[in-house]
Amino acid sequence: MAQARELYEDGARLYDGARTLRADHARALEAVRAAHTPLRDASVAEELGSIPLNRLKDVTEGRLRLAAVEAAGFATVREVHEASRHRLRQIPGVGAQTADQALAAARQIARAVGETVSVRIDVDRPEPRTTALVTALYRLVEAGPELPRAVEAAERYEKRLAELLPAARPATGRLRLALTGRFRREAARAALAELRELTAEAAGADVPLRLAQATADLLREPASEIEPWVDFEVRSAEYYSRLAEICAQPTDLAAAEGFVPSEVAERVHAQPLDDTHRRVSLRGYQAFGARFALAQRRVVLGDEMGLGKTVQAIAALAHLAAEGHTHFLVVCPAGVLINWTREIGARSTLRALPVHGPDRWDAYAEWRERGGVAVTTFDVLHTLPAPRTPEPGPESDGGPPPGLLVVDEAHYVKNPDTRRARSVAVWTALCDRVLFLTGTPMENRVEEFRALVRHLRPDLVAEPGEGHRAAGPHAFRRAVAPAYLRRNQKDVLTELPALIQVDEWEEFSAADEDAYRAAVAAGNFMAMRRAAYADPEKSAKLQRLRELVAEAAANGLKAIVFSYFRDVLTVVQEALGDDVFGPLAGDVPAARRQRLVDDFTAAGGHAVLLCQIEAGGVGLNLQAASVVILCEPQIKPTLEHQAVARAHRMGQVRAVQVHRLLAADSVDDRLLRILRNKNRLFDAYARRSDTAEASPDAVDVSDDGIARRIVEEEQRRLAVEPRDAPAPSPSHGP
Repeated sequence: MAQARELYEDGARLYDGARTLRADHARALEAVRAAHTPLRDASVAEELGSIPLNRLKDVTEGRLRLAAVEAAGFATVREVHEASRHRLRQIPGVGAQTADQALAAARQIARAVGETVSVRIDVDRPEPRTTALVTALYRLVEAGPELPRAVEAAERYEKRLAELLPAARPATGRLRLALTGRFRREAARAALAELRELTAEAAGADVPLRLAQATADLLREPASEIEPWVDFEVRSAEYYSRLAEICAQPTDLAAAEGFVPSEVAERVHAQPLDDTHRRVSLRGYQAFGARFALAQRRVVLGDEMGLGKTVQAIAALAHLAAEGHTHFLVVCPAGVLINWTREIGARSTLRALPVHGPDRWDAYAEWRERGGVAVTTFDVLHTLPAPRTPEPGPESDGGPPPGLLVVDEAHYVKNPDTRRARSVAVWTALCDRVLFLTGTPMENRVEEFRALVRHLRPDLVAEPGEGHRAAGPHAFRRAVAPAYLRRNQKDVLTELPALIQVDEWEEFSAADEDAYRAAVAAGNFMAMRRAAYADPEKSAKLQRLRELVAEAAANGLKAIVFSYFRDVLTVVQEALGDDVFGPLAGDVPAARRQRLVDDFTAAGGHAVLLCQIEAGGVGLNLQAASVVILCEPQIKPTLEHQAVARAHRMGQVRAVQVHRLLAADSVDDRLLRILRNKNRLFDAYARRSDTAEASPDAVDVSDDGIARRIVEEEQRRLAVEPRDAPAPSPSHGP
């Protein structure tokens, strides 16, 4: 009986833990809804305030007479919506029927508006209501991706234990069991046996610990009112994702699903999406994209840049891993190989192996033996053994095909005569599932896109006749809809923040490495920061910058390129050609700076403006741009923040994408690590004043020790003999 009582108590503790987590989670959700409601109502009221009074007639098909209401000074739907029936009845000439009809029509319009408005969180204008919402969301986001699984486990165990514990209780005491009827005694013993299995299962999966940890995470208070705001700006997409899940933020469903045919949409909706190996929440359109890739098997995901194509691909990989697939392959340009490796590690539990560089053969052999996600480049792919064909031979000794082949920047293989296109074609032909990613819109280059689709679904583009060709790109898009999905920012970002930040990690080229080692040996901190641009022909950062600018151009977006260094901007200007504005540097007179900005703003479609960050970061309105590229991290976080804020400000109608170019295992890595640990970041957000916005030094204190520390660390890491030249102060330019 002692064992039975102990077993029962274990089950009761598990039940209490599950019920506690569910209750705390429900309270956390309700806190978000309670904070969201007044903000949503304010947005609805603002929208109603812009709708003229006569729109009420449209709702009643012209039956409503509003002359007396207008004569009383009512001009908008909002004024009627906020008025009481009694207030309207006080207006001369307005009877009970007119008052009721007017109010009913106003409420109908308000409901329609409520289905379309979305709450936007303005990080530059925090006020009590938005702070309450961000703080409520903070608890859920801070609890991490394990929270939904912990809550799901809590629901399952609570439901089962609620039945088992009462049934098993008679078996916990001799007297109690003796006084129980035969039928209940047998039921108690059976329930006790099942309880033993259930608690053992829970213990084996660390369920009690997971429930307790999730509860503790939900109850954890932020250290200050500022902390949730700082966290929101770092990972705002996760906050908006949670908000959309909890409060059903409105979306244009057809746009979020890429306007695919209904039969394709139905098949995609029926496709499950397992999140066991995923560490990130998905937006609705992202979940649809991952399901589309899985359901349609061989597709092009052509979302506009900034919508998270990488995350959608990782979600598909994670689902297939949950189904038992063990080997996956990602092919990408060399400039984003590190990004892919880091993103897979951060967004999933999958193991990423870079197959690149001198150790690529060892990495490839390890991948073939142990599985995971191999990440390689277009230039390396042709050297790797292809997967086995149905009849293995000397040309196909690379093992079985990957469960999913992902080809990033797939427009690189648009020309079938190139070596990279031929090697991708070999792997594509042998893989059952293939996902091409490209942000270049198909509508602009139908013939090139035809070549991409031919890799995947040649049946969709089989020698179209002249009539098909004359019908144009829209007809072609309908024809390839089973294999092509594209969404645009303006259609699906209504719930996302106006700022999307991406760290673009690059690996030094050999030339970059040589320049960097020389700068480290010389103890030259500033030369270390710009070593990645020493050889423009072989610069990894510069190559990625070209790609980002090209994608912005393909999407008709304006871009700003910031650097602390004038000579880096000169290198960028030469790389991009003369068709750029600037550079806007410190020695350019103020009037000339404004003319440059005006010309950049007035330019139709895509344009690029080069800015020295201290010159372009203060006092200029650059909201015409929606892509910001930072050539290197800044030693003062607010210097970056203010530069980005020139584009990300009131009046910006598009989400701003910020791409920060970073070199792995370099001064960039060290600088970010040191700055990340500085409590000074909180002060930057606490002091939202004109003075702080006007001068970085109002918040950031110049720290020569940072430069000295990084130089010494890098000299030790690279085992180089330091020369006598001192490290220059980070507060001085080139």
